[in-house]
Amino acid sequence: MRTHVQEFLAYLVVERGASDNTVAAYRRDLAEYSTLLAEEGVVSPDDVTREHVAAFTTRLRARGLAPRSVERKLAAVKSFHKFLVREGVTENHPTTRIGLPRVPQRLPDVIAIGQAEALLAQPFPDTPSGLRDRAILETLYGCGIRASELTGLDLSDIWLDEGFLRVFGKGDKERLVPVGGAASRALAGYLASGRPHLRQKGSTRRLDPDAVFVNVRGGRLSRQAVFGIVKRYGARVGLDLHPHTLRHSFATHMLEGGADLRSLQEMLGHADISTTQVYTHVDRTHLREEYLSTHPRARMRPGT
Repeated sequence: MRTHVQEFLAYLVVERGASDNTVAAYRRDLAEYSTLLAEEGVVSPDDVTREHVAAFTTRLRARGLAPRSVERKLAAVKSFHKFLVREGVTENHPTTRIGLPRVPQRLPDVIAIGQAEALLAQPFPDTPSGLRDRAILETLYGCGIRASELTGLDLSDIWLDEGFLRVFGKGDKERLVPVGGAASRALAGYLASGRPHLRQKGSTRRLDPDAVFVNVRGGRLSRQAVFGIVKRYGARVGLDLHPHTLRHSFATHMLEGGADLRSLQEMLGHADISTTQVYTHVDRTHLREEYLSTHPRARMRPGT
């Protein structure tokens, strides 16, 4: 069985393009599963039964794992057996009628408007990195984009004069996101006085000429680095913060301010929007008006 697991992991890397973290998670989950099968004397995929899979589920629950963790591990097992059938290793598919456990719906973490104001009103270092960090926090909260979308921004995606960012979301779908007020000013300040100095410090080999947000070596800032920045500045004002909290808070505060739900859906990228649809079906002027009239920091004036 362990040989088949290695073949499945190789398939994830080569054919599915899975990330290192995803492959590592599958490896751990299937190692646990293989251990149980070995204890039960199972040496071939043909001999696995629904009872074995059920026993694995029982063992996971007995360990006190959260339903979401059990769901993930069972999903790995189902994918593994599906792979074995598709590759012709076996005709036995013991998980076909085994459902995943129900996972209680979890409400997104949201901070209050006052907490967001405290986060962004705190003093930032008067350094290139400080300008970058302020721009990161203002953009995440001011535009509601994901951390991966923020780190993927190129200079050609920043249209401050027009009041929009172009971002690429899940599935590489492109959309336009309004930007204004405090976020726009923070971005402009960073691009003018922060990013050039960070790039000067970097080696030529590491420089990324297109990246908006760069590290102290001039390379594109990683998603993990953004998580660290958000967590650090959140802790300074007593908040346990991550980038998605700012995205959820953006959406909640927009709705509380009276934003149109469809417009908010467009801003968050929850709709299936292609480049053509952005220009033919989305009223960008309306989106910008909704943003400027409802987001608390978009209405701020210089010096306030």
